[in-house]
Amino acid sequence: MTQPDDFGFGTQIRKSPYFDATVRWGAAGFSVYNHMYIPRDFGDPEQNFWNLVNDAILCDVAVERQVEITGPDAARFVQMLTPRDLSKLAVGQCRYILITNAKGGIINDPVLLRLEENRFWISLADSDVLLWAQGVAVHAGMDVSIHEPDVSPLQLQGPRSMDIMKALFGEDIADLKYYWLRHVELNGIPLVVSRTGWSSELGYELYLQDGSRGSELWEAIMAAGQPFGLKPGHTSSIRRIEGGMLSYHADADIDTNPFELGLDRLLNIDMDAEFIGKAALRAIRDEGVSRKQVGLVIDTDPLKGPNTTFWPIHAPGSAAPLGKVTSAVYTPRSKRNIALAMVSSAHADVGTKLEVAMPQGKVPATVVERPFFDPKKKIAAG
Repeated sequence: MTQPDDFGFGTQIRKSPYFDATVRWGAAGFSVYNHMYIPRDFGDPEQNFWNLVNDAILCDVAVERQVEITGPDAARFVQMLTPRDLSKLAVGQCRYILITNAKGGIINDPVLLRLEENRFWISLADSDVLLWAQGVAVHAGMDVSIHEPDVSPLQLQGPRSMDIMKALFGEDIADLKYYWLRHVELNGIPLVVSRTGWSSELGYELYLQDGSRGSELWEAIMAAGQPFGLKPGHTSSIRRIEGGMLSYHADADIDTNPFELGLDRLLNIDMDAEFIGKAALRAIRDEGVSRKQVGLVIDTDPLKGPNTTFWPIHAPGSAAPLGKVTSAVYTPRSKRNIALAMVSSAHADVGTKLEVAMPQGKVPATVVERPFFDPKKKIAAG
């Protein structure tokens, strides 16, 4: 049987409070995200996908580190980090936001949680926003405190997740709305739960606020979930690509701007409030972009797993690349290879025929609408 000590990148890579529990429950491989181990292998990824979409999975996502911002100027400071208008963000509400730099490039695409009037968590994708925010604060002239709290989230995702949450917390938890949060306890374990997740399915995130009780929390959830088919799992590349969800460093990075991704809905660049990147984003809006993210269907044999390199994209018969595949996977639901890609704006129209330079040679591909499944997010919104 695999033991926790069988994995080791060194002491500089942190382990989550759930690490030992995930190994006990079958985690056979890990990667590194936000300087921490994240489980990536609980067996067949297609079975993990079906477990997610048919029943429920529990995922260790403690790597989604929190940046806590408090103080009298907390709301004004958080607004300075993002071009999304937060003026109507209520206590107890969450928002998907972009954090941009002075050039309009995306530093992170986290979920923001407003726990109290002057207390926020930024639930991070894979980049060092703690250091960014602390650096911004040095010259901001605002009264804020910024640190990483003892908070480690789990994701409970899938159509049976609400049933499991009811078993854990009672019927009232069903009243929790999409992108809202609640303070709760489970057997004395302090938690924040939110109706959010990185799966495009109905789901919840449970933010543990006492790292010493990680194994206890994991086991309690797994026990409550057994009657509902709960399985240990990992974030599903298949389902997140189906849902058109971004993976930072793959589909977006510091040299990507929101307009290239079609995320204009997350921007209010004409609001009175100041934020980092305002002038740059206005200029990009006015000038237009030279490339855009698209969905692709790639016509080749089923991919054996997600791509691990960026495959160049060409116009048929052309030697010069016009873009790259950023995330690709075979989905057993529709039995096709789907991908997110960044291509020149001139080749971004739905129906455009392209070629992808894969290791075996160039193969045909077609630009299609994205997300590939449930484009209105009706499943996740419940």
